Amino acid sequence: MTSERHHVVLLDGGMGQELRRRSSRPASPLWSAQVMLDEPHLVVAAHRDFIDAGARIITVNTYSATPQRLARDGEPKLFESLHAAALSAARKACDDSGQDVRIAGCLPPLVASYRPDLAPDEATCLRNYGRMVEAQAGGVDLFLCETMSLAREARAATEAAAKSKLPVWTAFTVDDGDGARLRSGEPLAEAAREVVTAGADRVLVNCAVPEAVTTAMGELAGLGVPFGGYANAFTSVAPLQPGGTVDVLESRTDLGPAAYAEHALRWVEQGATIVGGCCEVGPAHIAALAERLTVAGYHVVSS
Repeated sequence: MTSERHHVVLLDGGMGQELRRRSSRPASPLWSAQVMLDEPHLVVAAHRDFIDAGARIITVNTYSATPQRLARDGEPKLFESLHAAALSAARKACDDSGQDVRIAGCLPPLVASYRPDLAPDEATCLRNYGRMVEAQAGGVDLFLCETMSLAREARAATEAAAKSKLPVWTAFTVDDGDGARLRSGEPLAEAAREVVTAGADRVLVNCAVPEAVTTAMGELAGLGVPFGGYANAFTSVAPLQPGGTVDVLESRTDLGPAAYAEHALRWVEQGATIVGGCCEVGPAHIAALAERLTVAGYHVVSS
């Protein structure tokens, strides 16, 4: 084992689902952005719990605050205030923790997760990702383009983020039954090479079942850049429709903290240097993963 593999960056878990569990309000198409409006203290608390569990990078709570989603599900004028509130919550959690934690800006699918057929054209993607980058760049340490199901959208997000001159990490969501392909059907390895060319410093796979992420690690190992993964714990994402609410999805019963950590350790053994969790992966999962990494001789770092 090389010395480089002794250092692993530990991400947080799934903020949206964690906030749904903590919120007293009914599920909304705005997902986690609605919590920023109604119960912002929950966002600070969730960030802090992930940090206390061992996460050394937290992602700002702007996943559902894209221009397209706000136009469809809410009020477009909330764009600036939601981003400002999310940045403030992340910074407060980091400052209060006293830990060496970095904040990742969030560039998600503009219209809907897992639906490559709904991605806007390239010019629209570049324009809207540019708005999000501008809104977040002053308050983050890096950008995380995540849950990208289509190479074209991933490339646009990466290009927009790279203009900030901050590090860019791009994460793809793969087919749950074939971790070598995006949900669009495109080969993961080819899409990964495209985003590296576009400016991605690191490439990840996220929001797919752990078994698919394990397959994906083999596809990323030859890229020549650091790579990693953070899986979800859904049984299937098929029931979720654009504008729908996450309460239609079911969580797996076989992915408790210990079981999830076992999957993530396999990714590290395959060469991954960045691991964490996505939807249905909470602070207890991250704590279990942090403990397993330490026992296995890895040092959890923030970069």
